[in-house]
Amino acid sequence: MAQPPEFDVIVVGGGPSGATAATDLALQGHRVLLLDKAGRIKPCGGAIPPRLMRDFDIPAYLLCAHAKAARMIAPSGKVVDMPIEGGYVGMVNRDTFDEFLRERAEKSGAERRRGEFERLEHQAVGPTLVHYVDNEGQAQQVTAQYVIGADGARSKVGKQTIKGAEKIPCVFAYHEIVEVPETMSGDFDPSRCDVYYQGHLSPDFYAWIFPHGSTASIGVGSAQKGFSLRGAIKDLRAASGLVVNHTVRTEGAPIPLKPLKRWDNGRDVLLAGDAAGVVAPSSGEGIYYAMVCGREAANAVSEALATGKVSALKLSRKRFMKAHGKVFWVLGIMQHFWYRSDKRRERFVQMCADPDVQYLTWQAYMNKELVRAKPAAHARIFLKDMGHLLGLSPS
Repeated sequence: MAQPPEFDVIVVGGGPSGATAATDLALQGHRVLLLDKAGRIKPCGGAIPPRLMRDFDIPAYLLCAHAKAARMIAPSGKVVDMPIEGGYVGMVNRDTFDEFLRERAEKSGAERRRGEFERLEHQAVGPTLVHYVDNEGQAQQVTAQYVIGADGARSKVGKQTIKGAEKIPCVFAYHEIVEVPETMSGDFDPSRCDVYYQGHLSPDFYAWIFPHGSTASIGVGSAQKGFSLRGAIKDLRAASGLVVNHTVRTEGAPIPLKPLKRWDNGRDVLLAGDAAGVVAPSSGEGIYYAMVCGREAANAVSEALATGKVSALKLSRKRFMKAHGKVFWVLGIMQHFWYRSDKRRERFVQMCADPDVQYLTWQAYMNKELVRAKPAAHARIFLKDMGHLLGLSPS
């Protein structure tokens, strides 16, 4: 007779998605193991919207800065300021933010272990075996009925269990966290997010400087092989007056920009967060969507446990895409059209000066849904968008 599993669910990966899934499942009374590789910090600008704070009960003290505006920089050097009326972009440091989420999962009842996932093993009879290496380098194994793979882009769990997971399209992101003194010369503003749409800094994405209180994140993303991300950051630091500032740490990792077509294996595995590809195209925003995806994964697995129906795993992707698929589609179109050349990037930044664009952009960002209250504004933006694309608008 088969031995019962040690856990109902093993969550592989303790980033925002995995930690959220582990917390929700533990609070629902399930036996949960959160397996996380210690010491990894994802390269990330660290921007989160007010809705995330509300939906996931995030304490205000975790915010290291409040950005009240964004500044878009075109290839020509033209600058467009986008002030945020009645809102803010919250900034978090991923080392402290992610650890808070992992600790909350543990306090909610999840068991937490530090180790690196190796492989899954399906037994002829009985639960799924998860093999991992602990922090002392010792091989370990544990059993569960279900596994949530939240182990990032190019997920090991996904590659072993989900068809097509190894082909997920990505950009590679790299950033440097640097110290920022209270008073400094140069162009850096601790209350503003700067986004650079310049081909020499990124030929197919963008570069950024985001405030983090006493530090700043200076980063860039690109899918172009051979492009020097470190060289781009060196140039950006020099241009912004941050070249001599002490570098606290550097990080690099692939960032997915398209949700996978399938998140489950139809048996015992479900992907979440970057592993499922839920980073928004065009903006590269991932924290909010990762946490929503983790919550949907937890709900789907909980339903599978309650009903015994493995088909419930499919509900995670279905529900996520119903809520956010249209936004991802729109942002994907934007990236496809606007990031292809400096000429188009120049027009894109020019379009960002439009008050309608700014209003709808910030409302959509803060509330995480397409704004429907201003149909006339949408119509004006569509016409202007087409004008820019066809080169009919004045430059």
